[in-house]
Amino acid sequence: MGYPVLLASIKRMVSEMLKVSLIATVYNEASNIEKLLNSLREQTRRPDEIIIVDGGSQDGTPAIIKNWAETNPDLPLKLIIERGANISRGRNLAIAAASHEIIAATDAGVRLLPIWLEKLLQPFYISPNAVSCGFFRADPTADSAFEIAMGATVLPTARDIKPEKFLPSSRSVAFPRNAWEKIGGYPEWLDYCEDLIFDLGLLKAGYPFVWQPEAEVLFRPRSNLKAFYIQYYRYARGDGKADLFLKRHLLRYVIYLVAAPLIILMARRWKLFWLVLSFVGEGYVFKPHRRLILNEIQGWQKLALLKKIQALLLVPLIRLTGDVAKMIGYPVGVFWRVCKERKKIK
Repeated sequence: MGYPVLLASIKRMVSEMLKVSLIATVYNEASNIEKLLNSLREQTRRPDEIIIVDGGSQDGTPAIIKNWAETNPDLPLKLIIERGANISRGRNLAIAAASHEIIAATDAGVRLLPIWLEKLLQPFYISPNAVSCGFFRADPTADSAFEIAMGATVLPTARDIKPEKFLPSSRSVAFPRNAWEKIGGYPEWLDYCEDLIFDLGLLKAGYPFVWQPEAEVLFRPRSNLKAFYIQYYRYARGDGKADLFLKRHLLRYVIYLVAAPLIILMARRWKLFWLVLSFVGEGYVFKPHRRLILNEIQGWQKLALLKKIQALLLVPLIRLTGDVAKMIGYPVGVFWRVCKERKKIK
């Protein structure tokens, strides 16, 4: 037996010794839940059990999940339904019902690469207390200039990540169940940004984060500006509720409410104005444009020339929409937090 074959056999034996429960939450995901389930079936290392919590879907999602479980009996799947459960509550319910010590988390609306779970489990070969930080990238609809532009604008690529500072999304992460218990689980009082609070809790408790970029999920970006605005409004509201990223949000207000008006006032001196505007404007969209031009976003290369131009022009509009959504959502979250703290005092 050659060394590569022996090494593969050892890895397979170790992998089989690790028992992992995969959890996910769903709500009205009838249009895409089978995409997630089928990608779980295609894993090179399948989960030992799947636990899905449905927050009260009204579009037939539970029936689709039950039917899939019946036709795939080799993959044990438990469905829990609790109407009104938010994402944090759903994840906590799923983990509480899990049979195994390692918890792998993902979300509806994604497609897992076949090696996702295999790669996500690798840090546990060395340390049972690891937090395995998987990654995600844009999976836009083919020939959609908007979704391709959206992916380039809002989702980082692996080259943008600094592993020592990366906080994983709970659409691609694995951690010990005892870590979840130690920090009190996901924050059920928070409806968005809950995975950031969870990550910060794990960091504070001393669990080592291990960057696993090959543990990758494919995530479809929002398909229109309205859906994107709502998404980023909710994210910013969650930041405000959780008291996250104050400096980042304040900087955004300064740029739009102070710096931008000053640049406009420079319009009287046209040459200087256009020079400053060109410099600032390109800085505003540099990373998304770089991701597109360097073909780092799936689907870009196959776009026709006119659609490529459309995608490039959509980037500043998408960025502006996201910034406006954040500037409106953040103070709403802060107001909610202040009211909550006042009630505690009383």
